[in-house]
Amino acid sequence: MKVGTHTAEAMPTGTTQGARVHRADRTLDLLALTKPRLNLLVLLTTLAGLLLASPDGVTLALAVHTLIGTALVAGGAAALNQVFERDTDGRMRRTRNRPLPTGRLGVAEGAWFGTLLSVAGLGELFFGTTPAAAAVAGLTLVSYVLVYTPLKTRTSLATLVGAVPGALPPVIGWAAATGDVTLPAVVLFGIVFFWQMPHFLAIAWMYKDDYASAGIPLLPVVEPDGRRTGRQALLYTAALWPVSVLPALVGLAGAPYSVMATCLGIAFVWLSAVFARERSVATARQLFLFSIMYLPLLLGALVADRLWL
Repeated sequence: MKVGTHTAEAMPTGTTQGARVHRADRTLDLLALTKPRLNLLVLLTTLAGLLLASPDGVTLALAVHTLIGTALVAGGAAALNQVFERDTDGRMRRTRNRPLPTGRLGVAEGAWFGTLLSVAGLGELFFGTTPAAAAVAGLTLVSYVLVYTPLKTRTSLATLVGAVPGALPPVIGWAAATGDVTLPAVVLFGIVFFWQMPHFLAIAWMYKDDYASAGIPLLPVVEPDGRRTGRQALLYTAALWPVSVLPALVGLAGAPYSVMATCLGIAFVWLSAVFARERSVATARQLFLFSIMYLPLLLGALVADRLWL
């Protein structure tokens, strides 16, 4: 009787433990759909826009509503993007282990999850911040999921189109603080827009074989020698430099920021020129790594100049 009792007690315990592990794995898969590492940068640029629009300070409530709402919309957009790209993701080494290509989550689950997050995020921004912020976030969602995503398998110009929703988060922050989209917000959009192009072109070059196998015609895929890829990276980086000093002309910053922007711009142009000349994985990786550091450093300098200097 004792043996039977112990066995009976052990079975539910093992079943419960297995269910907990399953729920934990499922939660991690749902979290992976939101691309949390990528969306940290989205939140960083949103916060920068919010702070720059509020030199006298931001209330905690406004900051929380803005960041939560933006995070939900960004996460929902990422999940819906993966629903549409599940087949191409399955053909790429760096994405084939995502939850949808492996079947760990179903397509309907991903679609409902992404839709729920998006609607919740738009509601959070509309009621917790301003209708303008919700409108900009809605534009970001639609342009990313319904315009950029389907274009990726059709044309190399999709990278240019995708830079639009990628550059809107600081505008969300600005609109959340002011209820409007004014010239300084457009300048912030321009900075992030031009920054994205060398950043994405470096990624495209490093993973061109992966993109080719997935049938995604990015510029390094349709032109394997990389001449136009290098030239465009250099062109957009050169355009970013003057755009990055515009905050001083629209009242967002002064001389200290302009000096920092100029120094960062020189380094960025130099690394782009090196990549344009050599077009190797090593030079592309150098450009990519610097681009990751560039934007937080530039926005950090801009916020510091605006608020404290």
